[in-house]
Order: sequence, then C-alpha cells, then structure tokens
Amino acid sequence: MYKEGLEKTKRGFFERLTRAVAGKSTVDDDILDNIEEALIESDMGVDTTLKIVDALQDRVEREKYMNFNELMSMLREEIGTLMDEGCKQEPTLDAMFGSFVHKPYVMMVVGVNGVGKTTTIGKLATMLRKAGKKVVVGAADTFRAAAVDQLTIWAERAGVDIVKQQMGSDPASVAYDSVASAKAKGADVVIIDTAGRLHNRIDLMNELTKIRNVMRKVVPDAPHEVLLVLDASTGQNAYQQAKQFAAATDISALAITKLDGSARGGVVVGIVDQMKVPVKFVGVGEHADDLKIFDQREFVDSLFSNDDIRK
Repeated sequence: MYKEGLEKTKRGFFERLTRAVAGKSTVDDDILDNIEEALIESDMGVDTTLKIVDALQDRVEREKYMNFNELMSMLREEIGTLMDEGCKQEPTLDAMFGSFVHKPYVMMVVGVNGVGKTTTIGKLATMLRKAGKKVVVGAADTFRAAAVDQLTIWAERAGVDIVKQQMGSDPASVAYDSVASAKAKGADVVIIDTAGRLHNRIDLMNELTKIRNVMRKVVPDAPHEVLLVLDASTGQNAYQQAKQFAAATDISALAITKLDGSARGGVVVGIVDQMKVPVKFVGVGEHADDLKIFDQREFVDSLFSNDDIRK
C-alpha cells in the first residue's frame, strides 16, 4: 500500500542513516549524534528523535551493535513501538468508523486551507460508497466558493448526497441540515466540511464549537469524530498545526495528505508519538482510490523494507 507513496521519504531516510554510520564498525557517541541528526532531518521532531536515540543507546549498551542491519532492526523496533502506542485501532473500515454503531456516524473535518481537506472528504465518501455505505456530505465551508463547488463535484463522482446552501450562509445551519438529512435518509455516515482555519482566528475556532452544539440538537452525541487533515509536505509545520488545533478543539483522529509527494513522511511518527492521536487515513496519490486506511505496521515496514537495507 505505502511502498510507492513513501518512496521519497524512504530514500532520504536511508541516505541519511547510511551517511550517519558510514565507515563505522561500532556505535559510539558520534554515530548516535549522526543518527539523531538524520532523524531530525526526516522531520520526526526533536522530542521524538531524542526518545528514539535514548532507547537505541540503551539497547546498544545491552546488545552490542555489530552492523548496519542490526542497527536498522533496533531502529525499526523502536519506531514500531511508538507507532503502536499511538495508533491502537485495527486498519479496517469498521474500526475507523466505530463499527458503524452510530447511525448516522457524524464526522466533522477540520484543517487549514490548502492541506487537501475537501479532497480528503471526497475520497472518504468514495471509499465508503464503494463499501456499500450510504453517505451524506455537508458543505459547511461557506466562506470559499471553490470549496462548495469542489465538494459538489466529488459528491457527484462518488454518488453520494450533498447538502449545501448559498455562499455566506451560516455554516452551523448547513451542518444542522446535513445531519438532519442524513438521519432522515437513514445514512450510515455524514461528513461535514468546515472552513479552513488558522489557530489564531478565535472567531473561526469558536464557530467549530457552534457547529458541534447545533449538530447535537439532531444527534445528541455528535460529532463522533473530529478529523484533522494535515499536509505531510509541510513537515514540522504540520505538527505545529496539530498542536494548535488540539488546543482549540477536541481532535480525535488525523488524516495525512500528500505523503507520496514529500520526503517528510517522518513527521507522521513525530505527530503520533507527541499527540497520541491516531492517524486513520493517508493520501498517497491524486486519484479517488489513493486515500488509504492507515496501517501503522505496514507504514513502518515500508520505511524499512528489506531491499533498501544496506549490507
């Protein structure tokens, strides 16, 4: 699933690690410093990198590093442990949507402009429709004309219903109508698009609270998911956005886009480790089917595929 999508990240990752241990037969402080630098350059973040390097140092002292492959195995295990701790769900559609116990399952999608938020909603609708689920999407991003038009096109492609109003309408009103429509139609899932927001726009962040409250008039425990969409190509900026959104509203899951076009896929590890919010979906291409359910074990396996480990 991820092999092609992670090609740029994987190539840069191994090139940095190869340089870090070049010409060395044993691990010393210099090698650990070089590995630390390589991980930071891979956008895993300082805190996560230090956690990994400290664990490596402890294991090296116990197990006595012998060669590159053994060091890679240690590194793979440490990163795998971090990912397992942050992403506990099984990589299935049922697990991503709470076994569809709630009907409709209400998902609110948030994120800044340009990260691929509306496209992600369209791809999610396509994924769910192909799985036989009845889906309604709500165009509550009423500030940007292109967002409503774009979501309308995606809804038509996916064969799902869309609820929308005129530009400038109250987003909470659109969200209310969307959830009410989904409930009346017996839909399995309703996905609400929201305006791209910056963390420092208090008025827009407050609007998210208003949307939540209005939806709860129809479905008392809505939303069941608040999905934050982040762009992998922005590296540590994506992590900063995640922190800022988490401080402003309750984020329950992440979707990471543009993983295929970036060498900064390491940011996924840092975000999962630091935020303890699971990644549920990743974008690895432009086509409707290129949004994938995130599998943390497959993600780590792709980073450390055997054919790329230097002897």
